[in-house]
Amino acid sequence: MTEASRADFAPPVTVALTGASGAQYGLRLIDCLVAANHEVWVMISKAAHLVIDTETDCRLPAQPQRLTEALSERSGARAGQIRCFARADWMAPVASGSGAPSSMVICPCSTGTLSAVATGASNNLIERAADVALKERRQLILVPREAPLSAIHLEHMLALTRMGAVILPAAPGFYHRPASVDDMIDFIVARILNQLGVEHALLPRWGERE
Repeated sequence: MTEASRADFAPPVTVALTGASGAQYGLRLIDCLVAANHEVWVMISKAAHLVIDTETDCRLPAQPQRLTEALSERSGARAGQIRCFARADWMAPVASGSGAPSSMVICPCSTGTLSAVATGASNNLIERAADVALKERRQLILVPREAPLSAIHLEHMLALTRMGAVILPAAPGFYHRPASVDDMIDFIVARILNQLGVEHALLPRWGERE
């Protein structure tokens, strides 16, 4: 993609899907970021592919170029708006602090990924990208979906919060009176978009009229 075409998009946001339940949150987030004209950099773990196959009717290929094409078709993205990276693509811009800056959302975030990020494991590109976000003081949002939470999980969440990350559990509220599962998904995605400063119409903010 040329610099001129990249200038047509809002700043990139990195979205990583890992092996926790709640793949729908991550897929919906990608759709909303595309609709908001952001460039979206995507990483999907092997376990996340299994979750997507289990929880949704969406069938996504693992190979990055084919995944890019599939997600672009699914979300109606323009050419070059979505870029997908393999788990060991160490030349991806998210792998280095000298790469292009990007906010990052891990959605859903498995407790294994939570642990790896909290301890700086960096065993794959998702973990390395999160490590880069932390060390460069960039925005990092983790969306865990687990219950109950052990002391290990809570300690890792506290550690990451102290490092500057935002822990945003996939725990939808009900004050907007959701009428469907999609409404509950949109509740969490709206909270993520609020954190990113991305305008949306998924649901009104507290105190605003519909």
